[in-house]
Amino acid sequence: MKAVRFHEHGGPEKLQVEDTPIPEIGPGEVLIRVKACALNHLDIWIRQGIPAYRIPLPHVSGCDVSGVIERMSEPDAQGLSMGQSVFISPGLSCWHCEQCLGGRDNLCPSYQILGAQVDGGYAEYVKVPTVNALPIPDGLTFEEAAAFPLVAVTAWHMVVTLAKVRPAETVLVMGAGSGVGTMAVQIARVVGARVFTTVGSEEKVAKAQSLGAEVVINHASEDIEKRVHHLTEGRGVDVVIEHIGEKVWDQCIGALVRGGRLVTCGATTGGQVKLDVRVLFSRQLTLMGSYMGTRAELVEAAKMVGVGKLRPVVDCVMPLSEARNAQERLLARQIFGKVVLTTM
Repeated sequence: MKAVRFHEHGGPEKLQVEDTPIPEIGPGEVLIRVKACALNHLDIWIRQGIPAYRIPLPHVSGCDVSGVIERMSEPDAQGLSMGQSVFISPGLSCWHCEQCLGGRDNLCPSYQILGAQVDGGYAEYVKVPTVNALPIPDGLTFEEAAAFPLVAVTAWHMVVTLAKVRPAETVLVMGAGSGVGTMAVQIARVVGARVFTTVGSEEKVAKAQSLGAEVVINHASEDIEKRVHHLTEGRGVDVVIEHIGEKVWDQCIGALVRGGRLVTCGATTGGQVKLDVRVLFSRQLTLMGSYMGTRAELVEAAKMVGVGKLRPVVDCVMPLSEARNAQERLLARQIFGKVVLTTM
């Protein structure tokens, strides 16, 4: 099969299209013929190399996959069948430990992410545990089915499970053009919140509004904290959903109402932030870290996608052979939604 791999960490030029053996499945696994694979910033960090992820090389990236079941270790396992169209739940858990049995599988001690610690979907075939293969919601293309799993489960965990956003609350979602941002805006609206969001150019304003944002702040020309306080008559927002990190941290904290909650899942501009603990306790703020989400949360989000309450946002579709150019496009930060690779 064809696969895009890197043999050493470094820049996008390390990605190579190569012939590799088709994965052999074991008990409890399925082989998926990949139709589409969406990019995530995690693909960039893994390729660059980070201490938290020690992976065998060469490596195949790709967390978000849709495709067709090519081979099964057990016929009709999990209600699936040969030739069925599926998307992949990207979180890999043991399903035996206390956390998994308690429905907190993203806290599993052996938790891994497809395409991070194990080979992923930048390939014509990928193998996964059968429990991770889920039927594609009706009406979705393979490209759309690959564009929502990781960002939907992440945003759902942040907005619904951790922040517990309630109707009529005001939520600030940072970076509406990102994958997590596109989903967080929509999920907060589905919950019934008033949603503010940010973008980096005027070209993205209308797209963010189409997702349900009431107010779109262009952070390239506006001070986020000042605009939020103007919009809320000095009150601030109840919740901030954040994944950018260092560059916007102070404004995110400053935008919160007294007693507000901030949930963060990333640090694309750096992870070293300052925090005055006196601000934390005197304003009674709650800061929460979020990492992925549970399989059950992904199933709930997929139901919303299936009935049209959430929609995957695809920026562009490129062939698998253009994986390097696709990552460079992601790094340029000019996209709105997901960049998707296809093998078709």
